[in-house]
Amino acid sequence: MQYRRLGNSELNVSTISMGCWAIGGAWGSVNDEESRRALSAAVDSGINFFDTADVYGDGHSERLVGEIVRQSGGKVYVASKAGRRLQPHTAAGYNRENLTSFLERTLSNLGMERLDLLQLHCPPSDVYYQPEVFGILDDLVKAGKLRYYGVSVERVEEALKAIEYPQVRSIQIIYNLFRQRPAQRLFARCLEQGVGILARVPLASGLLSGKFSTSSRFASDDHRHFNRHGEAFDVGETFSGVPYEVGLAAVEDLKRLCPPGVTLSQIALRWILMEDAVTCAIPGGKTPGQVTNNAAAADLPTLDAAFMQGAAEIYEAKIKPWVHQRW
Repeated sequence: MQYRRLGNSELNVSTISMGCWAIGGAWGSVNDEESRRALSAAVDSGINFFDTADVYGDGHSERLVGEIVRQSGGKVYVASKAGRRLQPHTAAGYNRENLTSFLERTLSNLGMERLDLLQLHCPPSDVYYQPEVFGILDDLVKAGKLRYYGVSVERVEEALKAIEYPQVRSIQIIYNLFRQRPAQRLFARCLEQGVGILARVPLASGLLSGKFSTSSRFASDDHRHFNRHGEAFDVGETFSGVPYEVGLAAVEDLKRLCPPGVTLSQIALRWILMEDAVTCAIPGGKTPGQVTNNAAAADLPTLDAAFMQGAAEIYEAKIKPWVHQRW
């Protein structure tokens, strides 16, 4: 495993970390014992950073992550998110009372006294223009409830606004072979300002695993079934906003570029780490096998120029028209 500093923080995190949405729900059937084994496999693989949220299974994901924190003796870092519990989800809800109560609930779920990183969870765009929200987060740091805070965003422009606040230490954003705009618009600014990048949805909801086909079917409680067109939340969170059949065709082209002996998912993760601005990729994993396969990507050699060029050409020809200007 390799490690990188999260921006100007003191957190040195594994370049392949673990996203914990899948063990909370909205990804089809999940088994808690299997999830526990997956979390243990992550630690055994050198993963020391776990990203969750209070709405993943209504706190269930946080509680499972809390177990691995205790088992590791506190040697892992935890990031969670707040804001999506609001009903309705409005900028006015990002106030002191709500943010404090959300954080207290998260700390209780995790069994922690202080959270390593709290992220606003894809808030309404107006929140980025409300300095008082970030002042509340500053106060929570001063109170010892947080070490650091950041923002999970939908759009590059939201990230650019968020990093104007000097204590924002991280940006979580979708970045993968199917969503390349952040590298062009955002990453250089984050490097200049010492802001870490957490690359979420790094495998495009599993499309970049190379394991799906036109005959693949997803359970009714899996967002890859119920959010294909943005019915439940932003469509960009499902298959990175790429139409399923379009993505499948591009995956076949990518497979032909892959060197022997590695999986497409590993190559896709290693591609993300070619960017120095990226602190880590946070793929999900419901089984120990998925987690260890993902972790192995951290130690792959640098991708050669032929792959990088080929991947860029596939994006330009097949993917960019669908996603580039939307997020």
